[in-house]
This record gives sequence, C-alpha cells and structure tokens, in this order.
Amino acid sequence: MVKLNNKEVGQVGFGLMGLTWRADPPSQEQAFAAMRAAVDSGMVAFNGGEIYGSPERNSLQLLSEYFTKYPEDADKVVLSIKGGCIPGTHPIPDGSRKNVHRSIDECLRWLEGKKFLDLFEVARLDPNVPVEETIGAIAEYVKAGKVGGISLSEVNANTIRKVHAIHPVSAVEVEFSLWSTDILENGVAKTCGELGIPIVAYSPLGRGFLTGQFQKYEDIPENSMLKMMPRFQPDVFNENIKLLREVEKIAEQKNASPGQVALGWVIAHNGKDGLGEILPIPGATRESRVKENAAPVKLSDEDMKVISDILKKFPIQGHRYPEQLQGHLEQ
Repeated sequence: MVKLNNKEVGQVGFGLMGLTWRADPPSQEQAFAAMRAAVDSGMVAFNGGEIYGSPERNSLQLLSEYFTKYPEDADKVVLSIKGGCIPGTHPIPDGSRKNVHRSIDECLRWLEGKKFLDLFEVARLDPNVPVEETIGAIAEYVKAGKVGGISLSEVNANTIRKVHAIHPVSAVEVEFSLWSTDILENGVAKTCGELGIPIVAYSPLGRGFLTGQFQKYEDIPENSMLKMMPRFQPDVFNENIKLLREVEKIAEQKNASPGQVALGWVIAHNGKDGLGEILPIPGATRESRVKENAAPVKLSDEDMKVISDILKKFPIQGHRYPEQLQGHLEQ
C-alpha cells in the first residue's frame, strides 16, 4: 500500500486530466461516474490540475461540483493539484511567490473548504525564478495548514535533493511506464527511494498506447493532442506498436488487458533494487475503464525478466514531448 502524506492510497491512483482537458470532455454525469468508481475501487489518490483546461473549466471546478454532490468522499480522497503556470497557458511556468500564491488561492477558492488540498505542486519549475522562492511560497501554505504537503513534477535527481533540503517533499510526479523508463536510468527513482519519497507515475499507460486503443496511426482522433506527440507520429508508430504486440501476448496468457499488464509492471517496481513506493495514476473517462485499471496484473520475477527482454528488443522511438516543450522537462 502506497502512502501519500501518511495516508494509505492503495496501489493505483486516478488521473483527472482527461475529464476536463481534451477537445471533447465527458459530461458531468460521465465524469462523476468515473470518479465515484475510482473511490469505490480504492483509487483514492486523485491527481488534477489548475492547468487541466481553461481557467473557467479545469479540475478544480469539477472537483468542487463532485464534492458538493458526494461530500462523504472528501475524507477518503487524497488530492494533488498541479498549478503555478501563467493562467490560461500550459505549461508556461511562473514560479514567482506572487503567482504561486495566486495559484494556490485559486485552488482553495474553488474547493471552498469542501476538500482539503493535500498536495500542491508547480507543474514545471520556472528556470527564471530561484527554486527557493517557489518552494518557499508553497511552504508558507503548508505551515499555515492550508496545504498538506509539497509535491514536485518533472524534476531531475539533483533538484529533488535540493528541494528536499529546503522543505520535505511529499511526492515526486514523473512519467513512468513501459513506454517511458527514463527514471530507472537517470537517478530519479533511486533518489526518491533513498529519501523515502513516493513516486507518482503519470501516463502509466503510455497516453493510451499501451491499452491497445490505437492499432494504427489513423485511429488517433484528428483533434487529439496526441497528434503532436513524437511517439505517435506516422514514421515511428509502426515501430512502437511492436512493443504493444508483445504486451498483448502476455495479457492474453494472463487473461487480462494489455493495460492491466502495463500497470502491473509499474507496480512491480515497488521496493525493488533500492526503489521506494510507486503509484501509477492512469486516467479514464469511463466507469468500465476505471474498474479495469483498478485490477492490475500481479507479475512474477520471471514475467518481469521476459518484459525486460522485450524492452531491450523493441525500444520506443521518438521523444516524450514535442521539441518546443522539451525545455520545460526534468529541471
């Protein structure tokens, strides 16, 4: 069981991004059904963002509506929110004390005391603002009892150590999946394990690629942001899908979905080889998919060895983000 801020949150969390930040967001009714299914399934670590949509419609408005209807779920959920960007942009950071305070105040305004803000993180550190100022601004709210803890997003090992020395870090959110194994090689996972900081693994299903929903490039909707992502481009799609084909074979043997195998692979790293706790936070817009994600496959050491060999044989082609966004990563 992973713990965030000393509260058990199970082995799988829930990413809220797709409920508000997409070309065709689901209805409130559908979003509520997915959120309720997550809580009922023990996926109580909710991960949202002030940046997940417009200033007028993002995770905060949805959460406010949800906890108005289901106030009994507020104490069950551990809520982490990303912010600290220039309003209406993603992800152009403004880590100044003034903007960080604005961002947290906006979150608290929408939550209206219906739900405590357990974790707050700037979506990306601002290279133009000293990290001491940014983290110090969040720490003021932690000390005042308005925020439970500080989380980090897309940072490198050195930054984790630096921030943790300024103020204890409650979680580090980074991309981790069969699709993106960087943290196992760049020191991030080891550093978090050493410092006892849980890792929150976003996009554990490779932005949907590892679920098998995209069997060919043409399956990606025209209005999807995935059309911008290098790993989904036509020149590499057919190479990258070779990894999915191997995962599908394992899933068939396990009588499971490829997504359940992918989540099981992330979870299997908990406590292994000096690593700490790792919590995948798959997103889903439908109740059925939430319930599927809540039942990851348990993989044996032999299974993990097989998958390790597959990863070596079929390395993913393409960067994680478009070139113009790469500069905001892993500071």
